Amino acid sequence: MFLYVRTPPDSEHPDYVAGRGAASAQVPTRFGLASRETDGDWRDHVAALEGPPPKLRTTVTEEKPKTILSFNKSPDVPFDRSINAYRGCEHGCVYCFARPTHAYHDLSPGLDFETQLFAKPGAAKLLRETLAKRKYRPAPIAMGTNTDPYQPIERDYRITRDVLEVCLETRHPVTITTKSDRVTRDLDLLTEMARQDLVAVAISVTTLDPVLSGKLEPRCAAPSKRLVALGQLVEAGVPVHCSVSPIIPAITDEFMEGIIERAAALGVRSAGWIPLRLPHEVAPLFREWLDVHYPDRAGKVMSIVRSIRAGKDNDPNFFSRMNPQGVWADLFRARFRVACKRAGIGTGRKSPKFELDCGQFRPPEVGGQMRLL
Repeated sequence: MFLYVRTPPDSEHPDYVAGRGAASAQVPTRFGLASRETDGDWRDHVAALEGPPPKLRTTVTEEKPKTILSFNKSPDVPFDRSINAYRGCEHGCVYCFARPTHAYHDLSPGLDFETQLFAKPGAAKLLRETLAKRKYRPAPIAMGTNTDPYQPIERDYRITRDVLEVCLETRHPVTITTKSDRVTRDLDLLTEMARQDLVAVAISVTTLDPVLSGKLEPRCAAPSKRLVALGQLVEAGVPVHCSVSPIIPAITDEFMEGIIERAAALGVRSAGWIPLRLPHEVAPLFREWLDVHYPDRAGKVMSIVRSIRAGKDNDPNFFSRMNPQGVWADLFRARFRVACKRAGIGTGRKSPKFELDCGQFRPPEVGGQMRLL
């Protein structure tokens, strides 16, 4: 247990942006680009005001990619293909490892990542075309691996739902990872897919404290709503996994046992944890976040993070990046294992296996053209 002194309210900090995870856009990038000011009109308007600034607006740009399935050969993840219906994420999780992808487009991994979003309305059509190719061989498609498929703009775009409809039609297996209770709006599809062993859903719960959640992941569903969603999925017969992640030392690790206990009470029988990762621009963003919200413990947090990452802010190497080492990492593992045993939740080899069925796959028809064979 740690003892900390009181810090000033977040709103008193000069870099605080209400309702956003990142404190600013001033983050160095790997590409030598000039520092960027998020939403220049908004910044100009703020400079001319006396009093509180207006809310930073969110914009969405529609994309028309040529392909929608992304393939990988990483030994650290249990899937080889994924779909990301959106780029950028309005949830604004300050720790999101996907933030650096915005730098590829000359956008800030900071505030730009959570305010300048991109949507792919043609995702379902592209997926249908891909699945119709004669050389295509099915394997579970992972959704939510980069940005959340159920972030707020899914309410209007419904791209994730369109993709699930194609997968149900073609009997193609899917896994979903989200921090949103919006996933329950697709229970009709998920229930039917679960009946055919075609889907598994993981919901990430970082903390049980709604105030802390509002700082870490300001536009995510409240922790209580995510727990309710877990229970609804269990009741519907959908295979569900509770991801206690990321574990942030001296910030969220105190909630580990409570989350597991609450999830078990809802009938969840699979859980896992992922340590905080700070790749590329995420490290300075997270340090900035600590300075805004927890300056009293910033040094302690980063000291523990570096201790589990071989003395660095981040370990990008295969095999070790998801497997932290050191005394603190061993402590978290032990606590998690004991909590799961006490709650009756499986971990490791004892965890329920969500075996999805690829044998039912049937290629779709494209353009009304029926197959001869």
